[in-house]
Amino acid sequence: MLEVGTKAPDFELPDQNGKMHTLAEYRGKKVILYFYPKDNTAGCTKQACGYSERYPQFVEKGAVVLGVSKDSVASHKRFEEKQNLTFTILSDPERNVIEAYDVWKEKKNYGKVSMGVVRTTYLIDEEGIIIRANDKVKAADDPENMLKELG
Repeated sequence: MLEVGTKAPDFELPDQNGKMHTLAEYRGKKVILYFYPKDNTAGCTKQACGYSERYPQFVEKGAVVLGVSKDSVASHKRFEEKQNLTFTILSDPERNVIEAYDVWKEKKNYGKVSMGVVRTTYLIDEEGIIIRANDKVKAADDPENMLKELG
């Protein structure tokens, strides 16, 4: 996990519609950048729907929500349509951004060890500096917690 106070690495990734996004284009806004393991799984769906339901409140507070996983653009599009998501989800199948943000880790699941995305949420300020970093994310609680972080 990257440290609070460090500059957030810039990136360029396609969203669920294939449109490219960079971190730099969100200068002047707070960015909630959250990494999740997989589209359409129980925890990830809870987290995404929570962000979607609260999205107007994030916008009101001058924040942008960006979800990132290694799923394809097509998978993201299906996820967006199935769950009626209202925010941007970015596709990183090569894991360049996932690794730049240090969220590709060894995970243990029922005693089995594998590599995967550790659910992690970063709050990046208007200048591109990480001001919150959480890798102990509870999927269902994350959107509400981040809303509180924005004050």
